[in-house]
Amino acid sequence: MENPFETIIASYIKDKVGISEDFLSDALCEKLKQHLLGLNAEDRMRAAAIGNDGKRVFNDLVRTDTIYWLDKAHNNDFENEFFDTMDAFVAYLNESCFTNIKSYEFHYSLYEKGSFYRPHYDQFEDSSKRQFSMISYLNANWQTQDGGELLIHQKSNNQSISPTQGKTVFFKSDELEHEVLLTNARRMSVTGWLKRD
Repeated sequence: MENPFETIIASYIKDKVGISEDFLSDALCEKLKQHLLGLNAEDRMRAAAIGNDGKRVFNDLVRTDTIYWLDKAHNNDFENEFFDTMDAFVAYLNESCFTNIKSYEFHYSLYEKGSFYRPHYDQFEDSSKRQFSMISYLNANWQTQDGGELLIHQKSNNQSISPTQGKTVFFKSDELEHEVLLTNARRMSVTGWLKRD
């Protein structure tokens, strides 16, 4: 069985977009999905903003997902299992690629039917801390007609990525403009950034 860490790094080096189809196990995906759905049922998901710090604004013409930030302080078993995976990946990435990643931040992201996120970059104009973007999908049995693809804009041609369960996507936060196309079904992920100080 291939090492999912090596798979995602190798495909990133080749195409500027790293993809591993089984970066997260189905068991962990199901745990995270149930946790997300529980948070949503408790009305703990919040509308996502664009911008950072004092420049944060809410604009539903640009972005219509809801989010919930993961935090080790929650001491949630499912979040902690995800963090263990990310700690191992960051250690592997730093050792093999000398990336000097120091920290990360992740949130759940929920796109209800009819939601989208217009083209954008993930690195803020006034901060270069975000180095790499990572999205891990939690959508079992996703069908083509469900839409919701991650569309990455590249000079040669655009790359469309279906948000199927277990898949993780990895790319430079300041390098590739991307968007989430209109989704026709509930679409869930854990989305975040690997950071330098």
